[in-house]
Amino acid sequence: MPADAPTILATSGGIGTGQRTRFEFTALTDYAVELSGVTGRPPRFCLLATAMGDDKALLHHLTEAAQIRGFIPSHLALFPMPTHDDVTAHLLSQDVVWVFGGSVAGLLAMWRLHGVDEALRAAWQAGVVLTGISAGSICWHAGGTTDSFGPQLQPLTNGLGFLPYANGVHYDSEAQRRPLLHELVGTGILPSAFATDDGAGLVYRGTQLVEAVAENGTAGAYFIDQRGTEVIETALDVRRLHR
Repeated sequence: MPADAPTILATSGGIGTGQRTRFEFTALTDYAVELSGVTGRPPRFCLLATAMGDDKALLHHLTEAAQIRGFIPSHLALFPMPTHDDVTAHLLSQDVVWVFGGSVAGLLAMWRLHGVDEALRAAWQAGVVLTGISAGSICWHAGGTTDSFGPQLQPLTNGLGFLPYANGVHYDSEAQRRPLLHELVGTGILPSAFATDDGAGLVYRGTQLVEAVAENGTAGAYFIDQRGTEVIETALDVRRLHR
């Protein structure tokens, strides 16, 4: 059962440390499943850890986390070769595609090499909910700030562009994120941007932001744009999710 419109939930959260497992999915990920409209059966949930080089141990732990939430997990890996003959068909059969963090620059390069970018676009347009954390948030946008190239953050300007905005992640927990995003928007290197503190997410229907949500009581979300010679940051209303 696809969502009733192309839907993305771009987050700086959705996963945490498990009590008995390495990871547990949290309220933002549960909300992505809710947005998919699945009822009466377990949701089909595809994991992508391309940004971490498809690390097998990581995929094991993510699969375990999906299983304990009652999801039916699968994964798409690209190393050493794609795990599915027809990537588009596999993604179209899912309810939610969830993308882990890491190197967003590496993720985009590998996706484009194997046509995953167009497969994801087809899935998004068909109502499969796209979500993820960090690199799994920036990737859907026009660009953002990234540590893909080293500890000093740099601009990324070749995101998938499903969403015409830039994206800032970990906005409250990594000191370089806010000033660099302001600078890049102010100089026109990046377009106007939406940003999330850790634990917050942005819900887009089509290319329009429809709400900001958070899985804790403090995380904020923001819109950053240039007005004349100034860069203005506006705090968004944030709805708190309850698990």
